[in-house]
Amino acid sequence: MIRVLLVHDACLVRSVLAQWLSREPDLRVDDVPWRSAAGRVGAVRPDVCAVDLDCSDTYGIPPLGDLRPRGVGPTPPRLLVLAGANRPGLLKRALEAGALGYVDRAGTPEQLLRGIRRVAQGERFVTDSLGFGFLKAAEMPLTRRELSVLTLAAEGASIAEIAGSLHLSHGTVRNYMAAITRKTGARNRVDAIRISQGQGWL
Repeated sequence: MIRVLLVHDACLVRSVLAQWLSREPDLRVDDVPWRSAAGRVGAVRPDVCAVDLDCSDTYGIPPLGDLRPRGVGPTPPRLLVLAGANRPGLLKRALEAGALGYVDRAGTPEQLLRGIRRVAQGERFVTDSLGFGFLKAAEMPLTRRELSVLTLAAEGASIAEIAGSLHLSHGTVRNYMAAITRKTGARNRVDAIRISQGQGWL
């Protein structure tokens, strides 16, 4: 039996997917929104966390690290993400979080099912249609921390709010913003956000 925790902020989509997956005799499926996911990991002890990378909380930054805490079962849950090729920034975050599975959000439920079973066995699974997104992710000049800073800035957070959220000093945040502006070839912070959104990094 494969224990699956399905994490998705759209209640209707999450419920329908969970119901569809639960028809499979080898799956036991629980579903939660992102805000409840970290707490449910300890209770469910899933083999696989299948998560949608669009997160409505925490300024849209999916807290993937919260889904693989230490001390949850003999091994942490394996990650499978639902993503789109047009958001290489989110693909990069998932790669850095150690995700094994990548399923195109525009794909079929059958692809998700195959991905869950492969990831449960410790194997990598990637939907072919995400190939271009991974190429774009590899070309991204921004680091994970720079992406986090810029994502918060794009949501309207101030330097102080970004510093508090990421546990950084105000000066460090300013240094990150200067590096982001330089790497993106932007004129200022607003221009850096515009360029990064246009590239799908945010």
